[in-house]
Amino acid sequence: MIESTTTISTEESSGIKLDSIEERILKDQISVAEKKESYITLYRFATKLDWIILLIGLVFSAATGTAMAERSVLFGIMTDYFIRLQTHTISSNEFSEESNYLFLVYIYFAIFTFVATYISLTTWVYTGERIARQIREQYFRAVLRQNIAYFDKYGTGEVATRITSDIHLVQDGISEKFSLAFLYISHFIATLIISLTISWKMTLVIGCIIPFLAINSSLMNKYSAIFTKRNLDFYSRAGIIAEESISTIRAAVAFGAQKKLSDLYDAYLGEAKKEGFKKSLLVGFTLGIMFFGMYASASLSFFYGAINNEISFGQVVSVSNLIVNGFFSLTTFYDYIQAISLATGAGSKLFETIDRVPSIDIASDTGDKPKIVTGHIQLKNIKFIYPTRPDAKILNNISLDLEPGSIVALVGSSGSGKSTIASLILRFYDPHSGDIFLDGHNIKSLNLIWLRRQIGFVNQEPVLFKTTIAENVSYGLIGSIYENLPNNEKREMIENACKKANAHDFIMKFPDKYETMVGERGTLLSGGQKQRIAIARAIIKDPRILLLDEATSALDTQSENIIQNALDQASKGRTTIVIAHRLSTIRNATKIIVMNKGVIVESGTHKELMDKKGYYSKLVETQKIIQTLKAEKNILKESFNILNSNIPSLKDEVTTSLTANDINYHQINLVTRASSHASSHSNLDQQNSDVEIGLTHDDHNYTVLEMIKKILFIDRSEFLILSIGIISSIINGCLSPIFGISYANVFHAFTKTGDALHNEATFWSLMILVFSVMIFFVNAIQNVALGFSSEKLTEKIRSISFASILRQDISFFDEENHSVGILTSHLSLDVTYINGLAGITLGNLLHVTFMIFASVIVSFIIGWKFTLVCICSIPIMIAAGGLRIKILSNLQQKTKKAYEYSTQIACEAAYNIRTVAVLTCENNLWERYHNLLDEPMRQSTKNALLASIPFAFANCIFFLITALAFWYGSILIMNNEYDLKRVITIFAVLVMGSSFTGRFFAYAPDMVKAKSASDYIMKLLERVPNIDTWSQNGEKIKFAKGHLKFSNVHFRYPTRPNFPVLQGLNLEIKPGQNVALVGPSGCGKSTIISLVEMFYQVTNGTITLDEIDIAKMNVNNLREHIALVSQEPSLYDMTIKENILLGCLPGQNITQNDLEKVCRQANIHEFIVGLANGYDTRVGGKGIQLSGGQKQRVAIARALIRNPKILLLDEATSALDSESEKVVQNALDAAAHGRTTIAIAHRLSTIQNADIIFVIKDGKVHEQGTHQELLELQGIYFMMIQKQHLGESN
Repeated sequence: MIESTTTISTEESSGIKLDSIEERILKDQISVAEKKESYITLYRFATKLDWIILLIGLVFSAATGTAMAERSVLFGIMTDYFIRLQTHTISSNEFSEESNYLFLVYIYFAIFTFVATYISLTTWVYTGERIARQIREQYFRAVLRQNIAYFDKYGTGEVATRITSDIHLVQDGISEKFSLAFLYISHFIATLIISLTISWKMTLVIGCIIPFLAINSSLMNKYSAIFTKRNLDFYSRAGIIAEESISTIRAAVAFGAQKKLSDLYDAYLGEAKKEGFKKSLLVGFTLGIMFFGMYASASLSFFYGAINNEISFGQVVSVSNLIVNGFFSLTTFYDYIQAISLATGAGSKLFETIDRVPSIDIASDTGDKPKIVTGHIQLKNIKFIYPTRPDAKILNNISLDLEPGSIVALVGSSGSGKSTIASLILRFYDPHSGDIFLDGHNIKSLNLIWLRRQIGFVNQEPVLFKTTIAENVSYGLIGSIYENLPNNEKREMIENACKKANAHDFIMKFPDKYETMVGERGTLLSGGQKQRIAIARAIIKDPRILLLDEATSALDTQSENIIQNALDQASKGRTTIVIAHRLSTIRNATKIIVMNKGVIVESGTHKELMDKKGYYSKLVETQKIIQTLKAEKNILKESFNILNSNIPSLKDEVTTSLTANDINYHQINLVTRASSHASSHSNLDQQNSDVEIGLTHDDHNYTVLEMIKKILFIDRSEFLILSIGIISSIINGCLSPIFGISYANVFHAFTKTGDALHNEATFWSLMILVFSVMIFFVNAIQNVALGFSSEKLTEKIRSISFASILRQDISFFDEENHSVGILTSHLSLDVTYINGLAGITLGNLLHVTFMIFASVIVSFIIGWKFTLVCICSIPIMIAAGGLRIKILSNLQQKTKKAYEYSTQIACEAAYNIRTVAVLTCENNLWERYHNLLDEPMRQSTKNALLASIPFAFANCIFFLITALAFWYGSILIMNNEYDLKRVITIFAVLVMGSSFTGRFFAYAPDMVKAKSASDYIMKLLERVPNIDTWSQNGEKIKFAKGHLKFSNVHFRYPTRPNFPVLQGLNLEIKPGQNVALVGPSGCGKSTIISLVEMFYQVTNGTITLDEIDIAKMNVNNLREHIALVSQEPSLYDMTIKENILLGCLPGQNITQNDLEKVCRQANIHEFIVGLANGYDTRVGGKGIQLSGGQKQRVAIARALIRNPKILLLDEATSALDSESEKVVQNALDAAAHGRTTIAIAHRLSTIQNADIIFVIKDGKVHEQGTHQELLELQGIYFMMIQKQHLGESN
């Protein structure tokens, strides 16, 4: 059972006591019955036909294993014929007759083995696909059925892991892996029975080595798995650091934290390397022991044959081969048993979910479905605790009565329980005490699907699915009377909903309009665009109840006003619950409920609550913008009249601006300028070209030799250990012919009799024993040395690659092919591929290459005729051995690839389970998933059926090659051209030797991939960005005054060169000034901050700091004087203390008092010390254990720790509720003293006291002045103020 994630509660432990019924209600929402399934239960979805096919497959698996054992028997019989011919105890005619019959038997066995292997494999692969599909569908259906508390405990990540990984493990264990396990255990049993039949005495003598080798193999498998797991765990942690660093690259660059993050990454790599060293030592010695045992058993066999006259030499060879092959089959069987064991474990977890019936069951048909809904909602004495956080009381005896058609607003600080009420109405959870009623019906008695279909819901973080805009909006129609309308009528409804949500205009500007794909989770749209589509989806079915949880939070003031009007219209005639931090959006509500710490503290209309001068009034005052002009009241009144008459035109102007900005992103209009600007344009184009050069990669393709040279140069410090490994590999390869010569001499010895036989056989048996000792040492040294070298190379390449990625400028990360996923994938996968050019795989390739080279030379020296025939078998043997292993390893990967798209759908549904639950689109998604499985199943089955052909061929090829070699060898012997010793030497050196080479080539990675990976890494390492943090060049200043000036600044993003963002921007910020930037989304506010941080180079114009062009300054020195707090705070999977210290300057000594001081300034200290581990509390990946407001305050503390001269605040308080915002804003105001501050804000209340406010429009300063001066202008800023004004004059 996976433990639930520990969460940091924002509430104090309340020592809550629950009775047994209440505890049961909580427990039922998250409990999962732990199951330990047996292997056979994995086949619970198999049909009778499946079982018949499986049994047929098993019969042929057993037959194949037995046939493979007979190969050793045939080899022994053939050996006896050759010895009898050599000793003239059989005539040439008799030999020819018997051997020809034997060659036919070889061919028959080859054909039978091919057919039996193919049938045994295809039957199990086919049924495995069928059963795995059933498991996939049943599991996905079960996942969609689960209640929200289940996902709170286990996380959507676990569901994604089960779908992407565990089902593949199950499929692996119920298809070809079981069939092959049965084949190899059948082979082992057959070898044991046959060898005992031939000579039970010899079998017992030789068999004593088997337990020794079995223990060695089991130790290698067990501890290798342990070291590999630890190694991968450390690489996984390093990968998390890499993923977080790249995804938050702006924060990392802004604080100069690249070196700190790189050191942290390297620390995990160092730990991974240690585990890799342990594994290399283990594998080196255990492999050496295994090869020693294999050759030593041959030595013992021949010695036994020499001293025992009861059995022929052919029988000695048969028993020896049977026992060695049986051992390898047993080892392979245990490998497959691991896959079966993994499948059983994975299946247990899958069936836990499949069999779980949640307490809140969306799949249940029970429950009332009233025909008429008025929307009367009542909450009676509701007490609620989240099942995963039983120590935090969220709602404490809440009672509410929401009249039909009323608009009720829920306001209050973060964590007061507002969103929880929405979740309870949707029945995401059940309260442990109290009841909720809809039109007098307890919602527990209502059908769950019916209930949710009466509600339209817009969340603070809108979720869209990876499909078209039209289909996303149409999800809102699921379950309504409009669901099955003709497509043209449905399209009309979609467009009307989008018009109401102010989304139609920007949609129509896309090339594909409503058929535009929105990307995974809507990533191809801006936050405001996603929000508007989500609103359209909520209102399209005309629901009786509307829940709006911060529905306009992602919008700027102008868009918010337009959509708020749309929502106000949509709210008419239906019960609406609005949750909002921006109180301007709810002032017209029928009733406002003010909450704090899980209780209702006030309720009433806006006017009633303002008159009370209570909690709500304080919240309003926090956001209220004081709008008092210096003129008399009559001038104020006149101003309002002027405003009222001008609002339409102003509104049109701003809306046009907004629309233009939306349009320009997708559709760029090139405007021809006047001739007077021609020189300026050519200058701008030149600058733009310079920017693009920074993104152009060197297209030089390195050869494999160049790549190896570069990699060896990187690994030059390990040259000695690498050289030892390479020399050992070469020696290992060259030793192989020695065994062939010794083996042939043993054959020759058995053509003699008496003492000569005994003496020669004993001598050569001892030579093989000496050879086995040499093989032990050479293999151990090769694998240990190259293993060490490989681990060190992996560490170095990962380290320098990560450092090089962090070195790049921001424009590098803007490119589509430099996304987080792609870069982290290169960091992990490319190193694996590069090890194909260096490391263990290089050693194996050298081993095999020199073995073949040495074998061919020795064979040609001994006899060129027979060598020419046998040499043809080498590529076939290598290909066969390689194919056998490569196909099996690729089969699983191909299956994963085939199911990739359907898996994405399942993972997307799991990640967005709340949206799925609200839309009740579980059945639609399941049907879509079901249909998407058709093609991959067909493709996967086809791949498997085709892949079984080369595998079956690989299994039978040794029969054919042995038959060919012995046939031609017999002709040469009968013609007196060769003797037996020469034939067996060449056969042992070439044919038997090459049969082992396939396994090495099978594990060699694709050289094309290795070259491609090396090519990418080398280009990355050699890429020098335009804005280079490694450069020591540039002017440095010790103390900055903070005087910033933009002079005729033009800017275009390098990835969007045809889209101008800043167009001749001029603004000046004097030292110590508190400056605010306001304007509609897309006007260039955040771009200005990016340019101050020198994330990009300006296209034209200059930016100066204290009259020094920042382009001529050292970029690290520039950033040391600046601190940034962005809209989305970026925290790392470290402790709170470590996150804050990332903001420190190089060499800055920070005491605990300094740390606590900045945390007090950011209003986070009290929260931190209230945690069990205080400042040493880990915040989780991306700070997931903290709320949005808590993360933002930690980010503010991180910015203040470096005591910057320039403070950049990009919506720094956007994630905070009114109460926290006021405190933090006061802290920021205090922190702004004595330093230059640039703030971007949509909530204009946060910047009204700024020294100067710049209103940005179309990439230029449109208005500037103080708050009062801009109000007197009565321009764009004045109108924006009116939209957010909360005073009674509204």
